[in-house]
Amino acid sequence: MGRDEHGHGDTRRRRDHDDDDNRRRDGREHRSRRRSPGDDDHHRRRHRSRERRRSRTPDSTSKSGRDSSSRHRDRSHDRDRQHRRTGDDRKHSSRRRQDGDREEDRGKAVSRVSPVRRGGPLPSQEASFAVTQGDEPEKPKEKANFGNTGLLAAASNSVTQADGSSVTLKYHEPSEARKPSPRDQWKLYIFKGEDIVDTVDLSARSCWLIGREMAVVDLPAEHPSISKQHAVIQFRYTERRNEFGDKIGKVKPYLIDLESANGTMLNNGKIQDSRYLELRDKDMVQFGQSTREYVIMLAPRE
Repeated sequence: MGRDEHGHGDTRRRRDHDDDDNRRRDGREHRSRRRSPGDDDHHRRRHRSRERRRSRTPDSTSKSGRDSSSRHRDRSHDRDRQHRRTGDDRKHSSRRRQDGDREEDRGKAVSRVSPVRRGGPLPSQEASFAVTQGDEPEKPKEKANFGNTGLLAAASNSVTQADGSSVTLKYHEPSEARKPSPRDQWKLYIFKGEDIVDTVDLSARSCWLIGREMAVVDLPAEHPSISKQHAVIQFRYTERRNEFGDKIGKVKPYLIDLESANGTMLNNGKIQDSRYLELRDKDMVQFGQSTREYVIMLAPRE
């Protein structure tokens, strides 16, 4: 059984089995040959390239692009700042150089100025020769001063009394002093309580000095709280423009306090020293602590 005519059946089976074994060995050798060190490196490279391709997703690419753009912007900003700083440093250095040059030029100009010439006319020949030789020039003589010293004015405004003593006036009339118009009849009524003590026609003159100094005052006031030269009623010419732009001049009375000790009251209010205040019809004035009332009134025109 199992043999051919010539009795070779077993030998064929053995040959087939040996062929299968040889094929298996050849396959193993072939596989071992493929897995050489060079092949392993090539396999690793392929694996890395695949991982890189997988990592290059749209999100990752966008993030990397953003990071690179932000880095580029930061670098550009840093460059701009450095450029500005260098520009500012250059400007400051140039300004300092210019200031130093100007100071040097000023010093040279001051040194070039002649010590003799100090404004006015040119120096004389003697003074210029003295400067060139190293000597000091002679100082110019002081000229006479013909300006007003105020002594003559004080002497002219002083009043000599009978005993030989003089009294200096504290008040001088201004340039705009005028007598009131004859049509304007200004009067001063002096009240003591409800009684009229005296009536003064103010239109007779331009200035009325009030006080206790009988030698110089125009309107005496004997109360001890009133100063020797207490106050003045002054008529002044003033101009104003109407609604059409025309100038209208008029003489009006004004009151001024001459820095008195107890002050002056106008309509129950104390006025400032050395300042003109306009007086109007029916104004009431009081001097010092006196109870007398001085009422100024303007008579109606006929």
